[in-house]
Amino acid sequence: MNLTEVATWRQARDFIDLPKRLYKNDPNWICPLDSDVEAIFDPSRNVFFSHGICKRWLLTNKQGEYIGRIAAFINHEKAFKNPQPTGGVGFFECIQDEKAAFLLLDTAKAWLKNNGMEAMDGPINFGENDKYWGLLIHGFKPPSLGMNYNLPYYKDFFESYGFTKLYDQFTNFLDATNPLPERFTRIADWVMKKPDYSFRHFSKAQFDQFAADFREIYNDAWSDFENFTPIEMGTIKESFRQMKAIMDEKIIWFAYYKNEPIAVVLCLPDVNQVLKHVHGKLNLWGKLKFFWYSKTMTVDRLRIIIMGCKKKFQNHGIESALIRCLQLEVLPRNTITGVELAWVGDFNDKMLALHEATGAKQDKIHRTYRYLFS
Repeated sequence: MNLTEVATWRQARDFIDLPKRLYKNDPNWICPLDSDVEAIFDPSRNVFFSHGICKRWLLTNKQGEYIGRIAAFINHEKAFKNPQPTGGVGFFECIQDEKAAFLLLDTAKAWLKNNGMEAMDGPINFGENDKYWGLLIHGFKPPSLGMNYNLPYYKDFFESYGFTKLYDQFTNFLDATNPLPERFTRIADWVMKKPDYSFRHFSKAQFDQFAADFREIYNDAWSDFENFTPIEMGTIKESFRQMKAIMDEKIIWFAYYKNEPIAVVLCLPDVNQVLKHVHGKLNLWGKLKFFWYSKTMTVDRLRIIIMGCKKKFQNHGIESALIRCLQLEVLPRNTITGVELAWVGDFNDKMLALHEATGAKQDKIHRTYRYLFS
């Protein structure tokens, strides 16, 4: 086996193309957009390069065929918030060969160690944890946009190497053809009628204001979680830029108390139902295919990717009211049959309780691991 650092345009292309061969016979796998993965490793598009570093490698067999890949990165804003300086590994792919897998992990570990790290988390993203984060250990079915999908034997690789569970993130599924529980609806409607509360859906024409509102809510709602780092406006703008082509303004809702932004739910169509036909490429031909399939098929699932509420307004039914806003918008369309409620850590008891209150059922689990070097 031969390990090569990604240093050229051709190698960067091979890094992106490797999974296309690895998963070619897996009916559940949906190829991520090449451009989205490229953006992760582009310093001009990923703001994490302003406070972090990254490296990638490819692994070939003796015939020169690519059989594995891995990326390692250090986010200097988060690395030193742990008991030991902690970097990350991600975008791991490998044939079913433990020696090959361990060589990739050893290489990432050595680079992280040489750069002052004493542990590594993985598989994670060189960015926010709303995409390309965690190892799929339950629910091997077609993924939504930005969600990791991997081969089942990866779990054995990580655990045999010495990684241990850090936390799980749950994706729960809500059958939209069934009504929400009566108690849930009653509380939500009661909150929505309170005179000091208002609810507005996102508008691209007022992007700057909504982006500022999102940042204010996010940086308050998640500030108590371990290793929290405030989100930057550049990250928000890049995320919304990537979502622009698939965004539906009327399924992104904000809650306000006397015009103060207090909560948000960010929901997207499960556009992977269409993107599976373009095989990762949105070139001219890919765009034509995307346009054709988007006009000739119905996307029948939504995914809630972020839901948050400022701490002082939690337990006031605000999140329930936001879900109710979504329901009142999408049900009359008569096209949506299901909603993925994601991306909830096993430590987030309040949001897990909310999911349970809607009647949602567990659908997928992604696990984040940690490996201590000593």
